[in-house]
Amino acid sequence: MATIKTFFYEIRLLLRNIPSLITALFVASVVSMNLLANKSIDLNLSWLALDCGMILSWLSFLLMDVVTKRFGPRAANELAIVALLVNLLFSFFFIAASFIPGTWSMSYVKVAGGPEMINDALDGTFRSAWYVIFGSSVAFASSAVVNNGLNSLFSRLIGKDNFLAFSASSYLSTLIGQFADNLIFAFIVSYHFFGWTPLQCVMCAVTGAVAELLFEIVFSPVGYRVVRRMEKDRVGQAYLDYRAERAALKEVSA
Repeated sequence: MATIKTFFYEIRLLLRNIPSLITALFVASVVSMNLLANKSIDLNLSWLALDCGMILSWLSFLLMDVVTKRFGPRAANELAIVALLVNLLFSFFFIAASFIPGTWSMSYVKVAGGPEMINDALDGTFRSAWYVIFGSSVAFASSAVVNNGLNSLFSRLIGKDNFLAFSASSYLSTLIGQFADNLIFAFIVSYHFFGWTPLQCVMCAVTGAVAELLFEIVFSPVGYRVVRRMEKDRVGQAYLDYRAERAALKEVSA
């Protein structure tokens, strides 16, 4: 019981110490990318398949890299858990809204198929399916742990504290983490329920990771400046002091 209380106290302390805009953007990106994952991108290539979740997933990984750099991989994992729980909560709200009798605004647009078809399609999109929610949750949780752990590991191995070190650790961890995220989701959901071939699943994981990495390369200077600003302003020092105190107590008890 004490361990559970300590864990929730640490989560509350972390959320009070991470800048609110970072938390808001991170949670919004997780919720949005899982909703956008319902739409596939038509590339007219039989061996390649992507979904629209990729246009926002880079932001989640960049923000996790920022949190890892300032607060450590444990904090980034804790933030990912919070975002995942919020995503599941909003999935419930989306599902509830899809079952509420009513008409979507797009149903008033005159198109082939009539308003009933459009209304049903939009309800189905927001309702999603259990396997999409399950697959995205497992993929994100797994890739977050991979990304945050590797980012911290690469930072220690490089042993520098500058933009090049931040970029190298972020790029490598993002590439591997995004590959894991795309691959897990593709084989859990796309392979079994969307009819993708194994080749499409692997190519989606590879090309998606590369595409999302390019986004992070463009915006990584912003992430680095955010980290430096937090360090300068001692943002989150209370959480860092708490973690240092916990580590010291563990060493004494050992």
